[in-house]
Amino acid sequence: MLSLRRAQSTFAYLMIGGYVLLLLAFGVFPTLYAAFLAFTRDGAFVWFENFQRVVADYRFLPAVGHVAAFVAIWLTSLIIIVVILAVIVHAIRVRWLSSAARFIFYIPGALAGASSVLLWLFMLDPTVSPVSGFLRALGFNTFVDVVGNEGNLPIVFTVIAFWAGAGGWIVIMYGALNNISVEVMEAARIDGAGPIATAWHIQIPLLRKWISYMAVMSLAAGTQLFVEPRVLSQASKGVVGLDYSLNQVAYLYAFRQNDFNGSAAISLLLLVVAAGLAAFFVFRGGLFERD
Repeated sequence: MLSLRRAQSTFAYLMIGGYVLLLLAFGVFPTLYAAFLAFTRDGAFVWFENFQRVVADYRFLPAVGHVAAFVAIWLTSLIIIVVILAVIVHAIRVRWLSSAARFIFYIPGALAGASSVLLWLFMLDPTVSPVSGFLRALGFNTFVDVVGNEGNLPIVFTVIAFWAGAGGWIVIMYGALNNISVEVMEAARIDGAGPIATAWHIQIPLLRKWISYMAVMSLAAGTQLFVEPRVLSQASKGVVGLDYSLNQVAYLYAFRQNDFNGSAAISLLLLVVAAGLAAFFVFRGGLFERD
């Protein structure tokens, strides 16, 4: 018995050790190196000079606004729609229909980010889109009409991100709903609670930790906006700017201006803000509280 426990402990340490090594190699060490670059220039410590320089850049504040608008629309729509769809799918009592719905929702998540954007390039072009009638009814006659208005872009990116990522979260929320005690659900039905009242007063409150987890992970992905605006920029021949998001500005600093210190400063600012917002969701959602 003792040897079995020792073998299990050894196996657990090996599994955890592999993760820790990858975390150090691709997470902790790059972050520390970025912090070093952000506070130095030509090897000399310059305090906050790099931060002041990038914040004063004419591209920085517009990029902040673009990312903030996208994240606000993306998180709000994701939380509301995913929870509603998960509750609806969970309420379906026909087993094959529920399984088919979850499978259909999950399929878009199998596409890589760039592939998903390419698909939406086709969908958003009124000349070839299967929903061209709807796009023309909205006043869009060309692809440039759709993406040329900067105010449309947060919604466009939200649609693309929702298509690619929401299905997986619906499946996760469905699994969380399955963990709700049958006795609790039966008690609600006996008390006369209908489906809407049950969802609002029982299911959604019990999903609070999972909703917080979804918000934290989606926030981390949303603040890293890069692939979507870059592909749209190439497709629109520069109508969508190459400096639309903070990650794009950081990329320009590093690979166009050869200024890795400024790029690291932008990355560190993005990390600090994202970590602060993630902490808000963690504590508000009671993510690490025990039931």
